[in-house]
Amino acid sequence: MIKSIIKKLRAWYYKVLYSIAFYPVLLSVLFLIVAAITNRVESLDFIIKIKEKVPYLFISDYDTSRAILNTLVAGILSLTVFSFSMVMVVLNQASSNFSPRVLPSLISNKKHQLILGFYIGTLLYCIFSLITLGAKGVDSNAIGFSTMLAAVFSVVCIVLFVDFIHNISTSIQINTIVERIYTSSSKSLQKAYDEQHQKTTLSVLETDDFKPLMVKETGYYLSFDVSLLSDSYKDEELQINVLPYLNQHLWEGDVIATVSKNLSDQQVDDLLFGFSLSTNRHSGDEGVGGMIKLMEIAVKAMSPGINDPGTAIEAITKLGKLLYQAVAFANATSENIADTKWIVVSHNIAIEELMRIVVQPIRFYAKEDCTVLYQLIKALKYCLTNPNISEDNKESIVSELMLIKTTVAKHIDSAADKEVLLKLF
Repeated sequence: MIKSIIKKLRAWYYKVLYSIAFYPVLLSVLFLIVAAITNRVESLDFIIKIKEKVPYLFISDYDTSRAILNTLVAGILSLTVFSFSMVMVVLNQASSNFSPRVLPSLISNKKHQLILGFYIGTLLYCIFSLITLGAKGVDSNAIGFSTMLAAVFSVVCIVLFVDFIHNISTSIQINTIVERIYTSSSKSLQKAYDEQHQKTTLSVLETDDFKPLMVKETGYYLSFDVSLLSDSYKDEELQINVLPYLNQHLWEGDVIATVSKNLSDQQVDDLLFGFSLSTNRHSGDEGVGGMIKLMEIAVKAMSPGINDPGTAIEAITKLGKLLYQAVAFANATSENIADTKWIVVSHNIAIEELMRIVVQPIRFYAKEDCTVLYQLIKALKYCLTNPNISEDNKESIVSELMLIKTTVAKHIDSAADKEVLLKLF
């Protein structure tokens, strides 16, 4: 029961974390707390002494304070609406020109969320101060400090608005989007590669006599968490072979894992409980997520409505660098689980599968564009230069290059362009 609650809380945590409302709500609550505190300290002796020493910073007139707060409420409300409208325009443009897959990354940009949260928080602070002002009446000691803080917050809002305009205008540029996806994905791959050295790498795994576990729901594989499993049989020797790679789609009834011994129905259900699946592909750039985004940007750029080979070439260049990192991964890794007699084997995505997912669509949509095919060939040949590439991975890339060669021979009409491309092989 407790572990079930923990699993649901984790899923809820990640859902909230990637929500556009997370930081705005957090900051709004913080500003309301600040408003309540300033309301309480407004009439304290040391605040009154500060007002007497620097009276030019505090407004003592009731009508002036109310007019200023009313103006700030109207101005910041307009600023907030305009900023949200800009976000919607940017998201619509990104969806139309690039790929819908990049939208969650733009929405979950912490800087944008913090700026919007500061707007809403300042707006709530001013409204709260207006209500307090109306409740306390013309008492001069009840207005100066809150109004001064509201004015300071509004100045900060103007500064943040200028910064917001700059960020939102640069974040929609394709070079910025591609570079951000590449940087995030590269760090994720490097982290996974470093963690691989802490485990035992496997090139061949004998699992012929293993017993299959069927998944009971459809979704995208996220993780396998041993801590969610029961402790009742952790003293038994068991090898768990986790088959899917991160973000792989599984249908109900697919084999999600195999185990080295027969298990009871209760133990099978307990093991399946440790697997986390999502109804949507994870919006981050972990695993193949970033490479899929770059592939979709390249394919979208080659669509007849956009026809932007430059963007496709830029995406393929970054994709080639990520593939260079990916070909160095072992097929599988095993890990001894602490305080148990279990061995968990995890699988990385096969390069053959990676070619099908991220290279094949580009090869198909760019089959008549010699400049894009040229860059794609160069990217795959660059992957072959990785000193840590295995023979199986090398064969998969060479097979893909041969398919591209066939595509060039069939679809490139210009003899001169065809000759240039064929020389690359």
